[in-house]
Amino acid sequence: MLTVGTPAPNFTLPDQDGTVHSLSEEKGRWVLIYFYPKDDTPGCTTEACGFQDEMVKLKKHDVVIFGVSADSVEKHAKFAQKFSLSFPLLSDADKTMIEAYGAWGEKSFMGKNYMGILRISYLIAPDGKIAKVYEKVKVEDHPAEVLRDLDVLAK
Repeated sequence: MLTVGTPAPNFTLPDQDGTVHSLSEEKGRWVLIYFYPKDDTPGCTTEACGFQDEMVKLKKHDVVIFGVSADSVEKHAKFAQKFSLSFPLLSDADKTMIEAYGAWGEKSFMGKNYMGILRISYLIAPDGKIAKVYEKVKVEDHPAEVLRDLDVLAK
């Protein structure tokens, strides 16, 4: 996992429309990267729709949001269309970015341990450094939490 004050690793990945995005293109802007396990599952849908619901407030901070999972571009497209998501969902099928950001690790469900994508987010400052790390995200509260942090950090 990355820590506050360290440079955020660059990435170049396609979104649900096939548009390629890189962190380096967003220099000078706030960026929120949130990692999620799988498209169209209850927790992931709640989190994505929560960010969509707060989009007007988030745009006031000129923050770029990237959702990231290992799902395909096609799966992202269906998910984004189904829930009218207006921000990029990046496809990291080989998990290069997911691993670089420390979002791949051991999880447990019903007493069984397995490797998977951890629900973790990073708020990246305009200078490209990690400004805030969100571990063990609670999907219902996460968009409001990010907005509160932006209110303080983006002044």
